[in-house]
Amino acid sequence: MISVIVTTKNESVYLPKLLKSLSLQGYRDFEVIVVDNGSADGTKNIAKKAGARVFDKGPERSSQRNFGVQKAKGEYVLILDADMTLTKGVLRDCAGKVEKNPATSALIIPERSFGIGFWAKCKVFEREFYVGDETIEAPRFFKTSIFKKFGGYDEKITGPEDWDLPLRMRKAGVKIGRIGSFILHNEGKFSPLKSARKKFYYASHARVFLKRHPGQIFVKGNLIFRLIFFKKWKKMAGSPILTIGMFAVKSLEAAVAVLGIIYSFCPKRRKF
Repeated sequence: MISVIVTTKNESVYLPKLLKSLSLQGYRDFEVIVVDNGSADGTKNIAKKAGARVFDKGPERSSQRNFGVQKAKGEYVLILDADMTLTKGVLRDCAGKVEKNPATSALIIPERSFGIGFWAKCKVFEREFYVGDETIEAPRFFKTSIFKKFGGYDEKITGPEDWDLPLRMRKAGVKIGRIGSFILHNEGKFSPLKSARKKFYYASHARVFLKRHPGQIFVKGNLIFRLIFFKKWKKMAGSPILTIGMFAVKSLEAAVAVLGIIYSFCPKRRKF
């Protein structure tokens, strides 16, 4: 069995699409666990009507995910956000991959984005560069026993926890594979300002991550001059308008991320 863990907070618009994509997987041996953080829009009722097991937990995504895994009955867990949908075959491909390769304990599922408006197109364009780049992609599918062995996501980290867990796993020799089927990520009507606020929030909680993985500031923290952009320079040359828009967004995100990192090391940050 695969236990699909979905974290939610006021996701009534997106959650039905995710639940429908799960029902169309053509793979039946799975359960859905929704871990909600105080929704006030009917999210929990939507999940219950779809047959999901629903729990309440906060205050952040990491603790929600870990709680969901503790409630999981499956041999494997798949960690999803509510604004995602699965292309057909993701569950089957994940299960098949680890069954055929018992040494593999976690899997990266590549992601594609879609959204509304010019800025969403820029974000979609950016994410296309990351497919196949394991310095950016992070696993979402785990053997439940391995996830628990490493203590799951560090609940002191919000944002970089997606990278912290696989970094700890790789250092211990855990094999991480990948499948070819995609997760689709709905960017909606993407807002650069809203994205920048999120980057500031994540960066302001990055102190534990950076102390544990100091070298990653050059890999994960370099939002603008990521090597993958220049390896795929022909892609940028072929879409100059989207490239300019992408770097405009990345520049804004990088500027506020620097402020967030500085803020995270401020000893009086909780009083601000």
